[in-house]
Amino acid sequence: MWKTKEEKNTTYQLLVQQQAAIIEIEHDKIANLANSSALLADALPNTIFAGYYLFDGEELVLGPFQGKVSCTRIKMGKGVCGESAEKRETLIVDDVKNHKNYISCDSAAQSEIVVPMVKDGKLLGVLDLDSSVTHGYDEIDQEYLEQFVAALLKDTDF
Repeated sequence: MWKTKEEKNTTYQLLVQQQAAIIEIEHDKIANLANSSALLADALPNTIFAGYYLFDGEELVLGPFQGKVSCTRIKMGKGVCGESAEKRETLIVDDVKNHKNYISCDSAAQSEIVVPMVKDGKLLGVLDLDSSVTHGYDEIDQEYLEQFVAALLKDTDF
């Protein structure tokens, strides 16, 4: 867990800067998604999954990630990822066991945040993070992860 809010803010500010630096020199979608999932998994405490699901026009398909084997396809509206994609809004689930539409891919997951990836009005996918503790994400995570995704989408070729 974070020791202080200042530590959390500082870590996220650095992550957003690192993300921007990576995509400044590389524009390939797979390379950038892979590196950004590694950045998140390494920097965020209690993270057991950090990755992307990409929208293929019908459903979300597993993309680059860090973590254990995961669900490969998610229908729109199903699970937290499908809900976030359908609503095009960030969703935070404090305790996945109490979320009726939750899809369990890893029994170690206790909380989740999903940030939609939308560019020029088009849904591209979602960023999905799972934590090994309940209440693992809050408004600070949402604010910075939305900035993180915006930085990723700015110069990455989709």
